[in-house]
Amino acid sequence: MTLMKKNNCSGVYLFLLFGLFSVLTSCNTKNKSELLPILTTTTATEITENSAKSGGTITSDGGDVVTARGVCWGTTENPTIVSNKTTDGSETGTFTSAMTGLTPGTAYYIRAYATNSAGTGYGASVKIMTLPVAGSVTDVDGNTYQSVNIGTQTWMASNLKTTKYRTGESISNVTDATAWSNATFGAWCDYSNDPLNGVSYGRLYNWLAINDVRNICPVGWHVASQAEWTTLITYLGGESVAAGKLKEAGFAHWKTATSGGATNESGFTALPGGKRDPSGAFGSLGDFGYWWSLTENTTTLPITVWHWFMNYDTTNAHKDYDSKAFGRSVRCVKDR
Repeated sequence: MTLMKKNNCSGVYLFLLFGLFSVLTSCNTKNKSELLPILTTTTATEITENSAKSGGTITSDGGDVVTARGVCWGTTENPTIVSNKTTDGSETGTFTSAMTGLTPGTAYYIRAYATNSAGTGYGASVKIMTLPVAGSVTDVDGNTYQSVNIGTQTWMASNLKTTKYRTGESISNVTDATAWSNATFGAWCDYSNDPLNGVSYGRLYNWLAINDVRNICPVGWHVASQAEWTTLITYLGGESVAAGKLKEAGFAHWKTATSGGATNESGFTALPGGKRDPSGAFGSLGDFGYWWSLTENTTTLPITVWHWFMNYDTTNAHKDYDSKAFGRSVRCVKDR
């Protein structure tokens, strides 16, 4: 009897040990399989009317092999792989995905994803706006401008010609040199006060006109800031080559030269509209184009304003700052 009791206890003891081992093994297996991959979503780049690039970085596979990764997207926040998706390999680390078939002028949410045996993990949502289809825009004066998509921006493809703010209120047309020099209000003029120059090259404005709260650009557009100009120049390869890609090709407006390198491959069609000095004198038509930015340089006294200029015989785009009393051309960029 005593021996039987010992054997029974040993059996119970072994049974309990086996059961505990089974439970622990089951728990470990379960915990391992229930860990999703951990990852982040990369900021979107190369956004066009119909495409964009994003991706992600997988920092943990969750303890199991990643079998699929990519990005998913949709028009509502936190899309899943049930929505549109790419498939870009099965490794951990950083990856890039190209999304195509997007609708122009549409807001999308993008998330990177990675899948293992436990399921699918996601990075945070990133919102983008695809570019609108390039078309045209009309100002309050009835002037129509073609638009062009360059990188992630939409620009007018010609210089501004309006004589009114978008509210319909007139901007002062100042022809007299002394009056221009002394103006404390927004003003415009045609180069040499010749309306034909305004038709060909657009009008010249002092900075008080473009900085007015009534806004000189059509609704949905604004005068480009220094940062927006820099984005444009950088996208086109930097200051040493960008002007060649921005300037109108040929010599219909630019002074004849063989070294200007003008291709207008961007479609921007920059023209040499010249300038009006603070004294009221005109200069540089056909040789130089000058464009205001909306950004002040507060490191100078008196405060000046950043602008960009291009000349007829080089591919360089130059930035500089100068008096608010100059008359320069204006390009509007679409709100984002």
